[in-house]
Amino acid sequence: MGLVVYWYDFVCFGIVGVSFVGALYVIWRREGAGNHCNNERTLYESLLVVSSSRGIDGNATNTTATTTSTPNPKGHVSSTQLWTSCWRGLHPVYLLGLRFTAFLITSGFLAWDIIVDDPSVLVYYTEWTFTLVIIYFGLGTIVSAHGCIVYYSKNPPTDINGESEEFITSNVEEGSIPTSAAAIFRAKETRGTHIKLQSHHNQEAIQQRAGFWGYLMQASYQTCAGAVIITDLVFWCIILPFLPNVHLELNLLMGSMHTLNAVFLLLDTAVNSLPFPWFRLAYFVLWSCCYVIFQWVIHACGYSMWPYPFLELSTPWAPLWYFCLAVVHIPCYGLYSLLIRAKISIFSRFFPQAFVKSF
Repeated sequence: MGLVVYWYDFVCFGIVGVSFVGALYVIWRREGAGNHCNNERTLYESLLVVSSSRGIDGNATNTTATTTSTPNPKGHVSSTQLWTSCWRGLHPVYLLGLRFTAFLITSGFLAWDIIVDDPSVLVYYTEWTFTLVIIYFGLGTIVSAHGCIVYYSKNPPTDINGESEEFITSNVEEGSIPTSAAAIFRAKETRGTHIKLQSHHNQEAIQQRAGFWGYLMQASYQTCAGAVIITDLVFWCIILPFLPNVHLELNLLMGSMHTLNAVFLLLDTAVNSLPFPWFRLAYFVLWSCCYVIFQWVIHACGYSMWPYPFLELSTPWAPLWYFCLAVVHIPCYGLYSLLIRAKISIFSRFFPQAFVKSF
């Protein structure tokens, strides 16, 4: 085995093990069977089902829920929150464009990084975080595209004569349009009703599958938030000034890899309407634990270089380093949470008519 284990390394194993199990317990309690009954989870898990409490533009409505009388669990995300903006009147296609642009640019920089430094660069936490950011924006692009389709289906364009269906409907009821036009409208209405009834069961199945992707998108968003903060802070505040010999010198690619992840995520945060509950810190902890376990496995298989000196197990200071790394996850995640609260507080104060609170 390529990894030499000392007695104090078992303390490191214990720290990571307790963090891993604790994070799983929090997720089980808050989002699993430990907190929600089966009747509540049907709607909760299907995040892309349009919520009864939010309109198609993402704003709150007074509609009473017909599927469930229980309040949404903490951290619940309605379908419209996944693809609508916190800015009233902003078309969802702009959020789609932002996410798709971020996906393309971050994917290009990761490909550039792999070409320059070969695939072995993927052993670094920076590349893990960057990959997670790409996954989030990829999921966000898909969900936003789905949301735009829903938006257009709820807001149909005008017909060939420039008259909307709502206008025709009112005129049919009043009897103020020609009989031929009324007949055409009734034929369209009948055909549309038939299609809706025919696809009712398929729509329910699609909503359940979409719920998984919406849930994955929300979890990746909050994991990205903590991972980006800890990655960039460690790089700019610890590695670059105090550990210059363990990395290549700073260049455009390295600087971009430790900047663009935060820039694009903050831009998305400034526009999206996703909530940011504290209990999803558990996903961030799980992500870091998986990375550390990955490092242990590859070193046990013979990989010799530690990408970060504070992960090395051969020093007696290892337990202290691992404990500090475990604790620092809380302020890093808390810093992004403060940014979310500052966004809500500042924007709602200065733009009360345009800004819509997400929670």
